[in-house]
Formats: sequence, structure tokens, C-alpha cells
Amino acid sequence: RVQPLMRIRQQVEDIFARMGYEILEGPEVEDDYHNFEALNMPPDHPARDMQDTFYVDAQHVLRTHTSPIQLHAMENERPPLRIIGVGPVFRADSDISHSPNFHQIEGMCIDRKVSMADLKGTITFFVREYFGRDLKTRFRPSFFPFTEPSAEVDCQCPICAGKGCRMCKHSGWIEIGGSGLIHPNVLKFGGVAYPDWQGFAFGFGIERMAIIKYGIDDIRLFNENDVRFLRQFAL
Repeated sequence: RVQPLMRIRQQVEDIFARMGYEILEGPEVEDDYHNFEALNMPPDHPARDMQDTFYVDAQHVLRTHTSPIQLHAMENERPPLRIIGVGPVFRADSDISHSPNFHQIEGMCIDRKVSMADLKGTITFFVREYFGRDLKTRFRPSFFPFTEPSAEVDCQCPICAGKGCRMCKHSGWIEIGGSGLIHPNVLKFGGVAYPDWQGFAFGFGIERMAIIKYGIDDIRLFNENDVRFLRQFAL
């Protein structure tokens, strides 16, 4: 059997590969510049407090998100770009719905005349392919320092098809990730000439996508290697 997190990762990568996205990985120990500063979070930015960071030393951290992969791609390749960054991330947080080591998939598209309509179309297509159903999506205004405008992404609950259940707290909707147009400062840090080029970005937690798809109620089950849990994910 394939471990459920690897199975979800393969499914998501396959969907975006069909849309022309290149799959990339990056270093798990990042310097402060790529993890924070070049993502529009200078040393005194309050958003740093949201990350619950593990520091390796004064200048290096265990990456708190996969967004640095976007910067490495901008620095090493020329636009237009379509990349998916994937891998483990680390935050000092642990309970029934949080793990100090979890996995993210981060997407980035840079091209000419990129808009929120392109972002919404991409995510709507992904949701339908991933869940195998014509589920609706919605975008709620939010804040992320590396995108502007920013939006949280919800989809209709795949368990109850939007009717309301325990998984979606009887709202009919489940939050799946964050998104937005790449902030001009981030493009400039990455060496991309703005406004000639624009881009959008989005990110999902792999564990969260598995929890939503399979109705799992405890994130810790993924790492405990209990064969009774793993046997439920037969090919």
C-alpha cells in the first residue's frame, strides 16, 4: 500500500503536471532571507510571529512553509513560470489538528497579464479533479504578506456535498488553503521585472487535503504508522 500522504501528494502532482506545472523541491533548512525577508516579512514584521518557527541558528530556520521554493525558482529560471513546490515544513505546534512536521504543496504561475480570474479558474479545476466531483469553490478576502490581494479558499464539503455535517461544522464549506496575486515586492526580490510580469500563488496542506478527502479527524494518525489505520488505504 502507498502511505496516504504520499498517495495524496502523487494525486495532486499529477493534476498540476497535466496543467503544465513543473514539480520542484527545495532545502528544508532555509536562510532567514528566503524564508521571511524576500517574502515581504522584514525582521520586525508581525507576520513572523504567526509562523511558530524552529531556529537552527541566528540566520537559519527549519522552513515554515514551502514558499521559499517559489523564490529559488524565480532566481534560477526565467518567466513564464509554472511550478509546484512540495515537501515537509516545520512549526512549533502540536495538537489534534496541528503537527510540528507536516507537508505542503505550493503553486506559482508567473506570466503576462495574470489575474485573479486565472487563479480562481486554476483552483476550481483542481478541486473538481481532486475530489472527482463538481464541487463549488469560494474565495474569502484574507491577508498574507507575500500576496496582494489575498484570499482564503473554501470548497463545498465533499463528505456531505454542502448539506452540513460534523466535518464542515454544519456550514457546508471547508477551508482548503490560501492564495492571492504575488506581491510586487516578492517579484522584485526574486528578480522578476514587475509590472511586465505578474503572478499568482496558492498553497494547500497535504495532511489537510487527506483529512478532507477521507474524513480523518486526527492529524497525528498519519505519522503513528498504526497498520490498522494504514490498511484502510488499499490501492
